[in-house]
Amino acid sequence: MKLSKFMNGIIVPILFAVYLYVLIKVILFKFGTMDVTFLRHQLQRNLGNPDNMIERMRSGNFTPFKEISNNIHWLSSHDLINLLGNIALFMPFGIFLILMTRHKKMSFIMVFILSLALSLSLECAQVIFLIGSFDVDDLILNVSGALLGFAVFKIVVKCMGNKSTATH
Repeated sequence: MKLSKFMNGIIVPILFAVYLYVLIKVILFKFGTMDVTFLRHQLQRNLGNPDNMIERMRSGNFTPFKEISNNIHWLSSHDLINLLGNIALFMPFGIFLILMTRHKKMSFIMVFILSLALSLSLECAQVIFLIGSFDVDDLILNVSGALLGFAVFKIVVKCMGNKSTATH
């Protein structure tokens, strides 16, 4: 029993923090170093010239499934990595939401809302810091990944017969 409390109280939150660090590093820094000075410089540059942000927004994708359709149509290795990567990156988020709220009921709708909020924050950060462009398809893929992680975890727990982890 004490091991379970230790896992849920300390280990899971630490793993969740590490996951969020990696997620931010991959999405915002594209595997490069996390340089706060660079972000501050980019933000100052953006605030000094708001046209930069406006141009980033204009070049963004606001048409749902536009890039997903293009990626599926052309399906290069880069496109496949983009599609599957955006889904895979958020699958742990759906699982962590269950683990982090062990004593509360985490619903499909809550996973949807929280993953949408996180993904939207990351998409906006790319525009604000001039390190990427907004893509509504990334939101769709990220949220799909979180929901898939949530569903797979619930199914696995149910199949294992340990309903208390997934429902409490």
